[in-house]
Amino acid sequence: MDEMRIEELSDTEFDVLKEVSNIGTGNAATAISKLLGGRVDIKVPDIRFLQFDELSEIIGGAENEVIGILVSLENDIDGMMMFVMDKPSASVIVNGILNRGDEELGAEMTEMEISVLTEFGNIIAGSYLSAISGLTGMVVSPSVPALSDDMAGAILSVPAIEFGKMSDRVLLIQSEFCSEFGQAKGFFILVPTLRGFDNIFKKLGLKKE
Repeated sequence: MDEMRIEELSDTEFDVLKEVSNIGTGNAATAISKLLGGRVDIKVPDIRFLQFDELSEIIGGAENEVIGILVSLENDIDGMMMFVMDKPSASVIVNGILNRGDEELGAEMTEMEISVLTEFGNIIAGSYLSAISGLTGMVVSPSVPALSDDMAGAILSVPAIEFGKMSDRVLLIQSEFCSEFGQAKGFFILVPTLRGFDNIFKKLGLKKE
């Protein structure tokens, strides 16, 4: 597996990653519903491998201002995960959690807004990690989330530098949440090392221990 590139995963292995993503997205919808105090519907996530130079365009362009929430992973799975959303989507989340009117996030976010979005990212990450742990019994320890407010090109350079050591592609999970507060679109980037992928497949019986 050490010499294998991410894009060489088999169809079965990719289907497993899609199933984990579907469960993680469902977990996230439940958690967000509790956070917002109302029902949250979620569309079936769009899951695919993309080249790094395609990511920025999917998220609205390299110069589009976005919020990025980064979590590092350790133990049975090492690597990183990042949740990215544009400012309008972040505004929907913040307004819903703070139960305030239809306000837009300013160029400089308040400490409260940063705190809310950081906790939201923590919940999103926990939802996906819970899906992985529930299916595999693996222990995954996330770091404290780090939030960045910058252009998409700058924010995506972080996983690009880390992941580019192993592949020129990344696993992108595009999710869309709908609630009474509005619609929010998010892009979840899972960046485990090849060892992390390998451990998942071994636990699920797709590879020998």
